[in-house]
Amino acid sequence: MRIYGLKNCDSCRAARKALPGAGFVDLRADGIADEVLSRAIATFGAALINTRSTTWRGLDEAQRALPPADLIAAHPAVMKRPLIEDGQTLYLGWGAPVKQALGVC
Repeated sequence: MRIYGLKNCDSCRAARKALPGAGFVDLRADGIADEVLSRAIATFGAALINTRSTTWRGLDEAQRALPPADLIAAHPAVMKRPLIEDGQTLYLGWGAPVKQALGVC
């Protein structure tokens, strides 16, 4: 299991604490593998972009119009977090449905 997020993100911290055996990939420091990002975009589509984030609000229209992969590569904090990879299954966020699916209710 691997958690993709930011080390200073509260949701990511909660996920890391609840899933102590999971590896952690810091999006700012390490980036995200193209294959994982492609799967995440195919799975979640526009929901992968956090349009309520401070980063998103600071972008101009041209930047917001970038394809999701390019936008996340340029501005990692715009990706909704955490993205959790459990084998071939991806989970987005740290809400009750994700916690239940991972058995950490």
